[in-house]
Amino acid sequence: EGGLMQRILGLDVGNKTIGVAASDPLGLTAQGVTVLRRSSLAADLEALQELLDRYQASEVAVGLPLNMNGSKGPQAEVAEAFGNALAAKGVTVNYVDERLSTVAAERALLAGDVRRSKRKNVIDMIAAQLILEVYLGRRQAGK
Repeated sequence: EGGLMQRILGLDVGNKTIGVAASDPLGLTAQGVTVLRRSSLAADLEALQELLDRYQASEVAVGLPLNMNGSKGPQAEVAEAFGNALAAKGVTVNYVDERLSTVAAERALLAGDVRRSKRKNVIDMIAAQLILEVYLGRRQAGK
């Protein structure tokens, strides 16, 4: 591999969908990849494992949607439950406070004037990309 870092996947975990983004091999940039429709936990984990294999990633950044006061709401618990299931399978899981990422995604899309019907499909993927960018930026800063 010659010192190449492994890719990292960014995940925006919701009740119905999981937005997925992937880093480049150097861990510098993030690209939106896909949005998985959730079915059962086993099927979701299998779909994600396929993506981990395809991108040769063993590490993920999971967005943790905390409440503005920093407490965990039901959405954060959904994200954590999925993260714990991944961790149990040997995947390295990092949580990223994403209180602002969906807001940022919505704003970026509004600026680009994407039609509302399309926006819902794309928003989870963009959110995953932003979550991953926050994580990569933090890591480069040596935190």
